[in-house]
Amino acid sequence: MGGAVVAVSGPVLRIRDVRKSYGRRSVLRGVSLDLFPGQLVGIVGENGAGKSTLLRILVGDLAPDTGVVERHGVVGSCPQDTVLHGAFSVEQHLRFFQAAYGLDSPGRAFELLDQLNCTGYRGERLETLSGGTRQKLNLVLALMHDPQLLLLDEPYQGFDWETYLRFWDLAAALRDRGCAVLVVSHLAYDAARLDTLYRLDGGRLCETEQGAAGGGSS
Repeated sequence: MGGAVVAVSGPVLRIRDVRKSYGRRSVLRGVSLDLFPGQLVGIVGENGAGKSTLLRILVGDLAPDTGVVERHGVVGSCPQDTVLHGAFSVEQHLRFFQAAYGLDSPGRAFELLDQLNCTGYRGERLETLSGGTRQKLNLVLALMHDPQLLLLDEPYQGFDWETYLRFWDLAAALRDRGCAVLVVSHLAYDAARLDTLYRLDGGRLCETEQGAAGGGSS
């Protein structure tokens, strides 16, 4: 449980000149990015800037009009809209995803629940839980199979301050183990924790001064 992420040579995510339009409205106008193992990278942008469109393309839920997206290694995705069922308990969700991932046990998930101070909710149905607790489970489900590439959409929405700090500790630990972590948000909270911070503006990614100071590269 929680062993080192298997190494991948080269970028785990390679994006080249990705473009996407809806009718006459051009949303992505040539997005390019390389994400390497052991990088913690952020993308910020205003509402409507195209962040959700970009993430759907990166996950594989949406095809770009043109451009190339290459993913290498095991991928984990934490969408903003949770894929959870209110009638099922936390542990039932873990068991379902254990089967879906082909895992021998949900032990890694239990470890993650403990890190996020959520162990006491294992037997609770989702419909009884707060939005923040549901988001914790959403994050655990994205991580329980030890992905090499983790794509996070507004991952800390609904978190209290303690859980917010635990999230960043977890993200740093994943990076140190060799996972590539991409955090997409509409606000640049704690940009100093990131290796590189990009802004999605006008359909393109631009590296910010905060990101450049973090020492990452693309």
